[in-house]
Amino acid sequence: MSGPQESGVFTALRTQLQGAASEFAGGPDALEGILLGMVDDVDRAVREPLEIFPVCHHSPASALAMARRLREKQPKVVYLELCEDMAPLLTELRNCRLPVAVQAFAGEIDGFPQEWAPLSVVAPITEASAEYQAIAYALDTPGVELVLVDRSSDHVFQWDRANTSEAAETDGSPAEAEGAPKSEEAALHGEAVGVEIGDLRPRFAELEEHLLRHGKVRHWSEWWHQYVEVPLGDSDHDTYRQVMFLIGSLFRRLAPGDGSRVRVDEDRERYMWTRMREHLEATGTDPEDCLYVCGAFHAASRVEEFGVHGRSGAFAISPRTATTWQYGLIPSSHAAIEAQFGLAAGSVSIAATTWQKSLTRTRVRPYRLEGQAGARKSRAKKALPAGSAAQAPATDRLTGFLHQPPVLDSLDEAELLGWSVDIVRAARRNGYLASTADAIAVFETSILLAGMRDRAKPTPYDFQDAAVTCIEKDSVPGRRDVRRLVEIMMGGDRIGQVGYEALPPLARDVYDRLEPLGLKLQQRGVQRALLDIAGRPELEACSDVLWMLRRLMPAAAARPIMGERRLGERSIQESWDLALGTHQRALIELGYEGVSLEQVLEQRLRREAYGPRATTAGVLAAIEDTLLYLRSGRLADELGTHALKVLAAERSVDGAPEVLRRARALLAYYRTSRPELPAWIESFVKTGYAHYCTLLPTAFRDEDATVGQVAAMLGFLFSMESLALSLGCDRTQLELAVAQSHPDDPSKTALLWAAQVQLGTLSRAELRSRCAELLDNPLVVPSYPRYLNGFVHALEPVPGLADVVVEAVSNAFGRLPDAVLLPWLPLLITTLRKGAADLAPLLIREAGRIFPGRLPALDAWIPPWRMPQEDLFATSRAQRTATAPRGAALLAARPATCDAVAELLGCEDGWQQHDAPARPGAPLLSAHPATCDAVAELLGCDGGWAAAGDTAVAGAALTLRHPATAEALEPLLADR
Repeated sequence: MSGPQESGVFTALRTQLQGAASEFAGGPDALEGILLGMVDDVDRAVREPLEIFPVCHHSPASALAMARRLREKQPKVVYLELCEDMAPLLTELRNCRLPVAVQAFAGEIDGFPQEWAPLSVVAPITEASAEYQAIAYALDTPGVELVLVDRSSDHVFQWDRANTSEAAETDGSPAEAEGAPKSEEAALHGEAVGVEIGDLRPRFAELEEHLLRHGKVRHWSEWWHQYVEVPLGDSDHDTYRQVMFLIGSLFRRLAPGDGSRVRVDEDRERYMWTRMREHLEATGTDPEDCLYVCGAFHAASRVEEFGVHGRSGAFAISPRTATTWQYGLIPSSHAAIEAQFGLAAGSVSIAATTWQKSLTRTRVRPYRLEGQAGARKSRAKKALPAGSAAQAPATDRLTGFLHQPPVLDSLDEAELLGWSVDIVRAARRNGYLASTADAIAVFETSILLAGMRDRAKPTPYDFQDAAVTCIEKDSVPGRRDVRRLVEIMMGGDRIGQVGYEALPPLARDVYDRLEPLGLKLQQRGVQRALLDIAGRPELEACSDVLWMLRRLMPAAAARPIMGERRLGERSIQESWDLALGTHQRALIELGYEGVSLEQVLEQRLRREAYGPRATTAGVLAAIEDTLLYLRSGRLADELGTHALKVLAAERSVDGAPEVLRRARALLAYYRTSRPELPAWIESFVKTGYAHYCTLLPTAFRDEDATVGQVAAMLGFLFSMESLALSLGCDRTQLELAVAQSHPDDPSKTALLWAAQVQLGTLSRAELRSRCAELLDNPLVVPSYPRYLNGFVHALEPVPGLADVVVEAVSNAFGRLPDAVLLPWLPLLITTLRKGAADLAPLLIREAGRIFPGRLPALDAWIPPWRMPQEDLFATSRAQRTATAPRGAALLAARPATCDAVAELLGCEDGWQQHDAPARPGAPLLSAHPATCDAVAELLGCDGGWAAAGDTAVAGAALTLRHPATAEALEPLLADR
């Protein structure tokens, strides 16, 4: 602003800057406009009737100045630059241990692109911040009103629909923080958009580089600490305000021309001044009794709506979308704040240490909320006096501040010596070979580095560089490097905690239900929980909660050590590693989705099952989780009915292995736990049988379908065949599907042969002959491992072919020469390991059954498949003949034993003579000839009765009466 709106307060400064611009630039140009414009921005801000208090986020100097000004002015209304919809949650800060973050969360969105979900906005609060001082003052001082005037959480995303990352950048969330630690604590805010008060960092890259280079510092946090925090730490109120106005105006005028970002910044300023004027008009409050706390960047605003007398009615605030927002407090940490807002690692911890030292040095009493964890008990608050201190007339403090030489703090040798000793002690504990000489080296190097950087007193950053140079020689022996050790020593990464009263209902319910465990679950770290469910049945409810937490939260929050949960099984003892305090943010965000774990789990299962990308395997997994965790038959039946629709709509076989595994598990569970199968699973078997029969010929020819997926389809068809046929399916459909399959891939060809053997269209002998032909063909031998891969996968649908697979592998190793065998042996091993690792145990067991168990027996061993078929029958008959007399000889040698058994059985016939032929079967046939005639009729024998003769053995009467019947039964008996 210029002309008559200018005041005479900064006339001298304008004259000096104008002369400097003319001297350096050779005449009036853009430099003069920038310098004079900065003075105009300061002049305009200090003349505003509603006192503006510019701050920088997490700045100890801002917090100290805020505490001083609040005690002097005692404002009745505090306007705070924070999302206006977060106001009801600020009272819960007294139940938390700082730092924490106020969060607005929306899981289900309406009015935004669905790919943005979930939406999350956080505003972290630390004790060493000006906004916390203002909040504590307003909430604990009677008669003071706290009004949040910044745009709502909905508007954060609403104003920038084109690019969410642009919205995040607008709110101070850079893509990558400088030196931010990649740790668990740094991820406490998740992917939330950060809202902070006072984003003071140059948006002009060349300007920041210039400041860092001439300031002889490494990063922006160090520059701010050296050239802003230290000089303003002991300054008076007017000097602090004018310097912060000047810095905000400088960064604003030297910002690059990013139109979208500037538009959002100006809209925020219009929004805040519009809300403040509305409140002043509605309440009739005098602007002199108000205090406006905002970032220094927004304090130097040039929009027409600026000030209580600014333009009104031109800016229309758009309505919020239909998105339902939920609010809560989540734990934060120094590392999370540094990572989200682009600060150097350890800078927030150093700021917290500086804040405590400043309080001790200046004896300023800060404001703390009543009941705040770690806060002292304060005296009873008195009501405000009738008239609060008015704003003093503005005077020029900038000229004196800019002309004064930098204050050179004297070296505090005791403090630096203590740092040097502490870092050496910490380095020893972490595996470094540090000694007293290293402590002296760190002390002297810190002074040397500070002198090279034109500083009389080493800063924590100088000390950090010196420690790294002197202690960290070649490698890091432990988990932490020296730079991290210095950060911990300077204050460490403080992690906040949300108190029980400030938790959502779901989180409180979880802690209440886990109370029988007797653990302090709100504490950070891992705790071991032992559940003796058999001895204490009441712990079964705790087990249910833990398994649901395992399903809903990160894996490290609840990790089972002993015990498992499967369908139809329950553990009698369990052991858990619990870290609910460490993962409190995840537990709190569960509370945004429902009021109980069961409700949240049911919602998620429905969302997974009914989602646009839901698969049959995914729906079956949801059904299994429903039975495991919720034990809800109603929901399982509903999801099972939906699984039929999803299965019918699928046109690929990608999920066939998972469908087979889960369908078998569910079918086994229902068969053992219910008197009859649910209707949905019967329909699923029928639908799946017809569905996979339809897709089978295409899958055999499809190059994208793997042999494991086709084997899973056949496994479903063959394992569910009996149930499917009993439900009305036709086996002819499967036979036609196999007949129409003509694969080109060797693995699928072998799989097809196995399916034909299972259906009976291909005999085992024919299968063996085909395998032999493959080994005899030198053109096919290189691809023989792929055939073996198909045979191994065939064990899934046809496990009875294990002996044939063992035979096929053994023949290859026995017949092929080394020159042929060795080249494809690695291919065979890698193929089987990659595609059939779970089927290898079945193959190994079958090989162990066939091959001899001792090495000496291997030389004389003949594989079963090389023995002639007739020799097998002859050997079996000879073995039976050789072993038959052994029992008779034993009975004759021990007649007393036989007599005792006969007496127990009530047999009184006595012993037969040894020379008389035993004919127990012949009298039976003679006594009941009709039975023999009926058997002969079934077998189609019409020979009639033969002449009776001497029947020496059992069954001779059948042979004499019906010789054709005996001939028909002989091959059957031989096979047995």
